[in-house]
Amino acid sequence: MVVILHGLAGESGEFAPTMAALAQQYRVVALDQRGHGRSTRRPADVSRDSFVQDVVALIAHVSHDSPVHLVGQSMGAHTAMLVAAARPDLIDSLVLLESDAGSGTLDDAVGLGEFFASWPVHFTDDAEALAFLGDSPIAAAWVKSLERRNDGLWPRFDADIMESCIRHVMRPRWDEWVSVRARTLVVYADGGMFTEAHKQEFVSRRPGTLRADLANASHDAHLDQLEGWIRILTRFLNTA
Repeated sequence: MVVILHGLAGESGEFAPTMAALAQQYRVVALDQRGHGRSTRRPADVSRDSFVQDVVALIAHVSHDSPVHLVGQSMGAHTAMLVAAARPDLIDSLVLLESDAGSGTLDDAVGLGEFFASWPVHFTDDAEALAFLGDSPIAAAWVKSLERRNDGLWPRFDADIMESCIRHVMRPRWDEWVSVRARTLVVYADGGMFTEAHKQEFVSRRPGTLRADLANASHDAHLDQLEGWIRILTRFLNTA
């Protein structure tokens, strides 16, 4: 079984093409993490431990505590890393797309919160949303995930919750990372959010970690370089 975790301000639906590609060989489950998608919009707790416990509960429910292949992107990769550290008995292998142990500044978190708060509430239609969000794969995914109400299209998350979530993700968790026992692949995009030095430090801190790189890809490489992402992912899963 494969369990997939999306990134900040994302939702499980953006991994539908990945799920479809894996479905012939694996049972695949994707989670809307708390504060996102169709999950609880304003959870009382957005600590890293709360996200970890949600994933542990999901694995217990869908696989009856049998080990799974855990895949995550960005914030979801950070969650996956912490799950693997906390519950090694539940993880067969681990795939982290565009991840590190936690980094960033208060200004970065505030900037993200301000960006999400700048979205009009609400959009009249898809065209208005795309005109505001831009012509990119992640913008298209955001528009597709908007809640369709009678009066227009609404984000499925609140800006202040996104800012709170990312503040927790930014705290480095090196001890947890180096303690991960599962076979692990880290995938980076050449146009992602990490410098080469940053990538090398993360991978080298944990001996045995495998690395793969995607060319002409962004932080959301599962959307803009799907074919390459699936090739790397399936090769790893089929040999894990």
